Amino acid sequence: MSNLLPTTSSLVKYSSPKLVSTSTKQKEKDKKKKESKVLPPIDKDIKDLQRTQDILNSIIPPKEFHYNGQLWIQTALSTPATKTEVITLEQELKSRLDQKQAREYGICPIREELFQQCFDELIRQITIDCKDRGLLLVKVRDEMKTQIEAYRRLYESSIAFGMRKMLNSENEKALMTKKIFELEKETNDLQKSVEELEKKIDETKKVETEKMKKDKTEHETFVNNIKEYLSKGRDQLEKLLCGTKD
Repeated sequence: MSNLLPTTSSLVKYSSPKLVSTSTKQKEKDKKKKESKVLPPIDKDIKDLQRTQDILNSIIPPKEFHYNGQLWIQTALSTPATKTEVITLEQELKSRLDQKQAREYGICPIREELFQQCFDELIRQITIDCKDRGLLLVKVRDEMKTQIEAYRRLYESSIAFGMRKMLNSENEKALMTKKIFELEKETNDLQKSVEELEKKIDETKKVETEKMKKDKTEHETFVNNIKEYLSKGRDQLEKLLCGTKD
């Protein structure tokens, strides 16, 4: 039956595949056989074994797969483990970590999956020896899964928040860059306006200075002319006055 085994291997040990269902006709025959067959008394050891298997099935769900139109099932092995098997499990874990190139640190789905399989196998081994201890470890496993899932959601949420912040920062950076460009352009335009105004002021000062010089010259000339005219008029008036006396 080795060719019926699932292609995906696991560190958890499973029993040999068992046929669960066949064709419709075969199902009816099996049903009639079960109804007509009288069950023998259940021995105490067999009953305990069945209960252990039920617990294992609840802890480690059986594997189901189809082969040639038939449904087969594999349940967790209920045979007690030896010390050699525990050592082999550790070696197999290290070997698979190396084969699949699992990261030693940080988040690694491969390492997480392999250690989960190893933990399930240890729970299987312990449950066979002590059901209560195994069920307690299941609670620890489920709580660990819950916490890991919560951390994963928190991590994914933080990543999403970080991406949103980064995108917002990029958008704000683009807007700020555009605004800086516009302000620099406005500053350059204002600087040009200042330079043009300063140039215009200098030209106006020069024109006004020349005009003031011209006006001053004309005024001085006008004043001198008036003084000269008054001086001549005074001389003539004095001559007239002197001539009248004579």
